[in-house]
Amino acid sequence: GRLSAMEELTLKSFEEAAEKVKEATLPTNLVYSEYFSSQTGNRVYLKPENMQYTGAYKVRGAYYKISTMSEEARQKGLITASAGNHAQGVAFAAKKYGVKATVVMPTTTPLIKVNRTKGYGAEVILYGNVYDEACEYAMKLAEEKGLTFVHPFDDLDVATGQGSIAMEIIKELPTVDYIGGGGLATGVSTLAKLLNPNIKVIGVEPAGANCLQESIKAGKVVTLPSVSTIADGTAVKTPGNRLFPYLQKNLDDIITVPDEDLIVAFLDMVENHKMIVENSGLLTVAALKQLDVKDKKIVSILSGGNMDVITMSSVVQQGLVQRSRI
Repeated sequence: GRLSAMEELTLKSFEEAAEKVKEATLPTNLVYSEYFSSQTGNRVYLKPENMQYTGAYKVRGAYYKISTMSEEARQKGLITASAGNHAQGVAFAAKKYGVKATVVMPTTTPLIKVNRTKGYGAEVILYGNVYDEACEYAMKLAEEKGLTFVHPFDDLDVATGQGSIAMEIIKELPTVDYIGGGGLATGVSTLAKLLNPNIKVIGVEPAGANCLQESIKAGKVVTLPSVSTIADGTAVKTPGNRLFPYLQKNLDDIITVPDEDLIVAFLDMVENHKMIVENSGLLTVAALKQLDVKDKKIVSILSGGNMDVITMSSVVQQGLVQRSRI
């Protein structure tokens, strides 16, 4: 039933995960943002997971997941499907653990991402035109070969590993009032509420891919007919079944962000913080202006920084046009 599922994310496992992931992560200390603080009338801090190994937070969940696997399962290896940050996170974590990883990527994946993933020692299989097809194939291979499938988000061990971000934030800024995040919201919100129920955790989604918002409205997991957003890392039609009850219980609000706000947020990060943050990682920054609070300590998690230079130049161009600077 629902309650037994709720029992599975425990403080003890979060504490274990927070220790464990240190073996595979860089310390990403909070960066106080003068700029966003003065813009919003709050004290805004950034959690720069875009500076993490492989450029995103995903290594955390993958590494903790591998640590929970049996020796026998590790011998057989693991498999995942992803065209993005999860692919590299899993490949890096597996290499660090000495476990064989296979990553199924859609045939449309840019070559640089394929090569990076191979560079971390994973075997890459190109299959299908979209993520869903690659994912189905990966699950089929997992079954046939006895591999462990590592889901990018709908997995409690993975979510526990991602929750280590909240542990680090709260250790560094114990009086935090608000934390914002997207795909990592389950682990972050659950752990934050366990440590301090007064912390508000806000889920942030692209306006063109607001599957969680729609699901929470409906009171059950809903699949969107289509998604359209430049935030490719969060262009998801269906939220995770296993995670949904936690999000329902632990998220205080959901903010959706239109693409044009992500475009100027990219510019803001480059100009004010000299940081490259990918569109999905900018959601928590772009959402700041929708938060109707003052004098609060707010942490925006920058979940990743893997954006190719061609995308970057067009985003800068559009941002300058939007701000009437060219």
